Amino acid sequence: MSVSTPEAARSGSAGPAPEPAVPAPEPAAPAPAPADSVRRQELAAFLRSRRERIPPERVGLPRGPRRRTPGLRREEVAHLSTVGVTWYTWLEQGRAIRVSAQVLDALGRALMLDSSERAHLFALGGTADPTPAAETTVLPEGIRKMLGRLEPFPACVQNARYDIVAYNRVYGRLLGDLDAHPPEDRNCMWLAFTDPDWAAAMPDREETVRLMVARFRSRMAGHLAEPAWKALLARMRTCAEFRALWERHEVARAVDDTKHFRNPQVGMVSFTYHGLWLGPAEGARLGTYVPRDEETRARVERLLGLVTAGR
Repeated sequence: MSVSTPEAARSGSAGPAPEPAVPAPEPAAPAPAPADSVRRQELAAFLRSRRERIPPERVGLPRGPRRRTPGLRREEVAHLSTVGVTWYTWLEQGRAIRVSAQVLDALGRALMLDSSERAHLFALGGTADPTPAAETTVLPEGIRKMLGRLEPFPACVQNARYDIVAYNRVYGRLLGDLDAHPPEDRNCMWLAFTDPDWAAAMPDREETVRLMVARFRSRMAGHLAEPAWKALLARMRTCAEFRALWERHEVARAVDDTKHFRNPQVGMVSFTYHGLWLGPAEGARLGTYVPRDEETRARVERLLGLVTAGR
């Protein structure tokens, strides 16, 4: 009697070996929702909630008899933030689209978000907030105390983008009422182009803003891919005067020089500006305005007295 062996089976003497049994696949478990999808849905719900809480009258729009939306319409938010209606609609629908820091910045302004809401918006958007509000917390407390001790000399801390990170009381009233502006608008370049009081305080404004744009272009060369810089440039380009200067491609470096201002409360003042770098060159620096004459010294002392008295 012959015995079938594995070798015989492979040689074909005993016929083909049987196919091994394949177990039936188990039902696949439902895949969990991706984190990005959850975040997009949260962003959509947050945008809708903030939009619906703003009455149209608050942004200068008529309510009209046929309005059904409790707050603003989608197209109104899109218009206020200069974002495409379709793009904004997709955001509120939780579509898988990439939203930039510039768009989130514009939406935050249009929806009148406070600092906590703005931080939440950028967290849901998955990108860093480009405004200086987030930067103020990292300034050493000793620098803040120094700003106060320098009074009555005006003094402030600016970063390379002209964001005013901190300032003392005299600087806060030197070119207008800086406290009246939200933190994200406290940028020397933005105010010089958009705020009438700030512009009126600059007797040689035309030359000053030309140099500011040239210095900003020079500094931005090392930060071309950074969201904060791109967001500021996009915002500044909404000003026709800035766009014209930007297209000239002029560059310049920061220098300490003489500054003249026309203060609305005490009149003309003249300073020598001194900048103390707090980090790498063209980074944050402490700027102090030292009176050039006794008349200016007396006027800034008077200005400090007015500020202290709450006037």
